[in-house]
Amino acid sequence: MGFKCGIVGLPNVGKSTLFNALTETQAAQAANYPFCTIEPNVGNVAVPDPRLDKLAAIAGSQKIIETQLAFVDIAGLVRGASKGEGLGNQFLGNIREVDAIVHVLRCFENDDIQHVENKVDPIADAETVETELMLSDLESLEKRVPNLAKKAAQGDKESKIAVSVLTQALELLRNGKPARLTEPKDAEEARVFAQAQLITAKPVLYVCNVNEEEASTGNAYSARVMEKAAAEGAQAVLVSAKIEEELVGMDAEERLAFLEEMGLHETGLARVIRAGYELLHLLTFFTVGPKEARAWTVHKGATAPEAAGEIHSDFQKGFIRAETIAFDDYVALGGESKAREAGKLRAEGKAYVVHDGDVMHFLHSS
Repeated sequence: MGFKCGIVGLPNVGKSTLFNALTETQAAQAANYPFCTIEPNVGNVAVPDPRLDKLAAIAGSQKIIETQLAFVDIAGLVRGASKGEGLGNQFLGNIREVDAIVHVLRCFENDDIQHVENKVDPIADAETVETELMLSDLESLEKRVPNLAKKAAQGDKESKIAVSVLTQALELLRNGKPARLTEPKDAEEARVFAQAQLITAKPVLYVCNVNEEEASTGNAYSARVMEKAAAEGAQAVLVSAKIEEELVGMDAEERLAFLEEMGLHETGLARVIRAGYELLHLLTFFTVGPKEARAWTVHKGATAPEAAGEIHSDFQKGFIRAETIAFDDYVALGGESKAREAGKLRAEGKAYVVHDGDVMHFLHSS
């Protein structure tokens, strides 16, 4: 499954530079002026997971297949974008299709790179973008809710549910608050609310783009963003887009040496992915064999049949049971046969909830 993140931010905050580095492409033209990214760029990247290498080595797998993460680079927004200022409003629709918003904030000083507001203030930048997204949602709901109310008055059950939950979201937006603060009263309202695809209902990951020398410690700007994220229940990570850019093209040993020199233990991509997984409540399970070792992503709380469905819908329909080994047991015992002998291979049924790191083999009827 993986997940799709929409990268947003004001112009010249390092958004497209970060996208290029994360996806190791030059698909997004990085330039020192607003709206250089006119079409949304999508880059799929392999999610790094050292556990996969260990499993493949033990099983003698010929191929390693990581799960995929998609980044969508959305053009820089500016104040007034929701009303058509600049080109920003063209891209608001693209954000509705992503699972989470990665909000890149400029937390560095550089006289050679102009700031669209002529000052470095990541909190003000975040508020500018959030305001434009809220205004877009507000305009959308002010058109939709009256029409739904008419259908609800005529007895349409789905419209009644929608009016109940979306009216709450509309009031929040009118009061300058994001739609993610909406509290659906039951599963039906939660389903309808999710289908509404409101931009400000999506979880947010703040990326503090700092200078190279501050990549491991952060600075006063990033500290304020961390406080904001904690207050909102959001996630925030430190990244130096410049460092990520320099890592492109290096082999594994060069990367490790460079990161150590910068006082870092992992890449910015790894930090973004881990924070994203936490934000979206995702976990990874594995399938392992002589042909391939493969990572799969599901939501926390997913059952064994749902995990099987990630591989193929027929596996879910015809699910019989899942043979499951915890990652630590698989590694410690040296593979499936030894885990079976030690009684660490479990036969799990339809009610089994998948754990992060489970090594699974699904039995199903054809």
